[in-house]
Amino acid sequence: MDLADHLKILNERAIKLAGQLQTEEATKQSLILPFLQALGYDVFNPNEIVPEFTTDIGTKKGERIDYAILSQGKPVVLIECKTITDKLDKADSQLLRYFHVSPARFGILTNGIDYKFFTDLVEANKMDEKPFLQINILNIKEQDIVELKKFHKAVFNADQIFSTAAELKYLNEIKSILATEIETPSESFVKYFIGEVYSGKATVKVIEQFKGIVKKALNQFTSEIVSSRLKSVLDKEKEAEKIEAEKLEEKKVIETTSEEMEGFFIVKGIIRQKIDSSRIFYRDAQSSFAIIIDDNIRKPICRLYLNSAKKYIGLLDEKKTETKYEITSLDDIFKYSEQFMKTAESYK
Repeated sequence: MDLADHLKILNERAIKLAGQLQTEEATKQSLILPFLQALGYDVFNPNEIVPEFTTDIGTKKGERIDYAILSQGKPVVLIECKTITDKLDKADSQLLRYFHVSPARFGILTNGIDYKFFTDLVEANKMDEKPFLQINILNIKEQDIVELKKFHKAVFNADQIFSTAAELKYLNEIKSILATEIETPSESFVKYFIGEVYSGKATVKVIEQFKGIVKKALNQFTSEIVSSRLKSVLDKEKEAEKIEAEKLEEKKVIETTSEEMEGFFIVKGIIRQKIDSSRIFYRDAQSSFAIIIDDNIRKPICRLYLNSAKKYIGLLDEKKTETKYEITSLDDIFKYSEQFMKTAESYK
């Protein structure tokens, strides 16, 4: 299973057990350790995950944090756990203290549902107050999975994660601001649009009027983008289905019947009077059986249609326009001998 599959299972587990987890230890065992396992870590191997990781902080000896992820014997990620019912409004002071004296590059604060990822973008060796990444197990987005994969044991690289953390932090903060503005446009946000589209003075009344207009415009705009992208996806899916259907059609086994081969030998016997028999070939298709010269579809003698109740022979003129004639038996092919030989002679 890949990470997305593990997270789906964890999502289902969280929904099922949420009301039963009353303690921090229960939250750890039921949700947080499975989360670490989903990231590829052996939670029972102290060389990878150390529970109750101990660090001395100033005069305080034996201070412990819930878990540390190790790499080459050194902590690279510190994890502070809370009970599932606890809210993670602010950076945990204990996690912040440990981060300051530890070589770990990242800190995670979690209650088993929400995961907040911290680093030191603002000031070296001091954990930022705001996380650069937030994940909610009950609402996993595709982009969340992309970012979480960077923390997987198989590909973990602290320097690479740190190099993209700043962009990710500001990206998420901007998205959060936009979400708020779309739901409830602020006065400063509304004033920007008033300045762009309205020639009058931005009075209190005008601002209130434009709040509704801006909100409506933003909602329509985002809706149109979603509809456009959805249409694009559906069009691509239809095109893919069409291509797949065509491929399946091409893969269908074409069975050359004995009747078609008999018809071929009749025509071959007729036109060999005008052309060497080694130059006479056939091409079988789903609906027709073509007899051609030099194995070249552009040099047809005729086409036989023998796989339905009514049987036909198709003759082509100089412009390659086909005319079909019904035949009741293969013997009727001989009726067109003169036309076969005339066509064959044109290919000499």
